[in-house]
Amino acid sequence: MNEERTILVIDDEKDMLETCSRIIKRMGYRSVIFDDSVEALDKMLDIAPELIITDLQMPGVDGFRILERVKESLPETLVVMITGFASVDSAINAMKNGAFDYLPKPFKLDQLHFTITKAFQQIELKAENQLLRNQLQEVINSENLIGANGGLQCIFKQIGKIAKTTVTTLILGESGTGKELIAHTIHKNSHRSTGPFIPIDCASLPENLLESELFGYEKGAFTGANRTKEGLFELASGGTLFLDEIGELSLALQVKLLRALEEHAFRRVGGNKLVNVDVRIVAATNRDLEQMVASREFREDLYYRLNVITLKLPPLRDRREDIPLFVQYFCTKFARKTGKVIKGCTPGAMDLLTQYSWPGNVRELRNIMERAVTLAENEIIGTYDLILRVLEVPIDPIGCTEIPTNLPFREAKDLWINHFESRYLPKLLERFSGNVTQAAEWAGIDRKTIHRLLKKHNLSRIVE
Repeated sequence: MNEERTILVIDDEKDMLETCSRIIKRMGYRSVIFDDSVEALDKMLDIAPELIITDLQMPGVDGFRILERVKESLPETLVVMITGFASVDSAINAMKNGAFDYLPKPFKLDQLHFTITKAFQQIELKAENQLLRNQLQEVINSENLIGANGGLQCIFKQIGKIAKTTVTTLILGESGTGKELIAHTIHKNSHRSTGPFIPIDCASLPENLLESELFGYEKGAFTGANRTKEGLFELASGGTLFLDEIGELSLALQVKLLRALEEHAFRRVGGNKLVNVDVRIVAATNRDLEQMVASREFREDLYYRLNVITLKLPPLRDRREDIPLFVQYFCTKFARKTGKVIKGCTPGAMDLLTQYSWPGNVRELRNIMERAVTLAENEIIGTYDLILRVLEVPIDPIGCTEIPTNLPFREAKDLWINHFESRYLPKLLERFSGNVTQAAEWAGIDRKTIHRLLKKHNLSRIVE
């Protein structure tokens, strides 16, 4: 049944209202009927139907006025026009003004049935697309999962399907690819979204402490257990428990976890009573669990219990086309945080970023861009900002020709000048024991120039 879906029918002919109401009820939907279009217009917002079937020509308010009000106040609601004054002009006019469909009187019952079915199919498709757009927007807002390429878009679609179920999910990927964010996105788009999302890093705790964290303990279970404590399984009941770095669990704890997953119950440390829970498990790891199973480091039965649905996140080096999206996002984010105006990167700097191997994935890129934005002197981040201050690529002004020849002339020139300044100033000031006045006189430059260059290259500390 679809009683939660409401169809509003407006027609000044009571026979037509009864016919439509009968068909709607047979299809499993709820109908609200009006033979007075003025009253219908007045109460339409309170009813908030998903579909409106309205006559075109009626006393008081006609169908076009109904359609106009719907577009203003209920933009997600679909409108089907029906009329006994069928004409090509009225049909075209109705469709141009946003009607979903147009039916001339008299129409066959199966025509109305088909039109209603088609309307709700479009509503469902639109809702599903909105869910995916919301997930994508959250991904963009959440920074780690920005994705332009097909592989990650496929993962977005999988998230939409997975979120509607309670199936156990295993997320694979290198460190820094956003596994926890994926888990959180699954939770937020599930029917458990109002419940808790509780993450735990299985690699960060020793075995005995991790067991107590997961399953809790009874009062007196061990020295210092002065009270009964609920574990994360209990606290996550009704929601999602995210087990990060699941591959780090000891074999003994793997056995207890498997039993809890299969029975939806467990015993607290030091306890005998079974505690029942309703919790969804999402696990993640950067290790090869299949290889661990083969080497008997990970239980095969637990692996298959966790591996119902698997999402594999690609590393950043395999989706380099996404890097400019991340860079622009981070530039905007950190510029706002530091109160700067950063418009982006030079072409040479962007080339450097897209060619880098990114062993730390998005997390590494985030840190690099935060440092670059914080230290940038100009509105555009240049190659020099990334090389000397961030990527720490060694530069030899005498023997190195590879980097400059990979850059546009102006950027190559700026790179060498900046490198010279950053190396020359410390040596100059060291020669005069940090005395800026003496150094400026000897070098034939102004004291203000030295201070400006010291600030530019973040070298002020050498005269402090």
